[in-house]
Amino acid sequence: VQLQASGGGLVQPGGSLRLSCAASGFTLDYYAIGWFRQAPGKEREGVSSISRSGGNTLYADSVKGRFTISRDNVKNLVYLQMNSLKPEDTAVYYCATKSGVPQLAPDFYDYWGQGTQVTVSS
Repeated sequence: VQLQASGGGLVQPGGSLRLSCAASGFTLDYYAIGWFRQAPGKEREGVSSISRSGGNTLYADSVKGRFTISRDNVKNLVYLQMNSLKPEDTAVYYCATKSGVPQLAPDFYDYWGQGTQVTVSS
């Protein structure tokens, strides 16, 4: 059973990245999925969350209008499209699963994957 975030990298301010969250050994469509990030010296914060069907989404105020969460339950993947990236978006990004409705608070999430580093710098 494994959950893995990928797609991070180094990008200039204003650029875009698409992160993917992949599961092996279980199916993601049983769960709401959240994206989180943690910058050095800071607490982990919720970025976005999506319901099992994809019909309900949540975003942190800091990323609204710039980030889009989506999922493909056939491919067993969840995505985070990040546009208009800013230096303050620099962090390790993680995906995680929870039962029930989407939420942004990390404490509600049960299973966490390994993160992917996103660095926004010129």
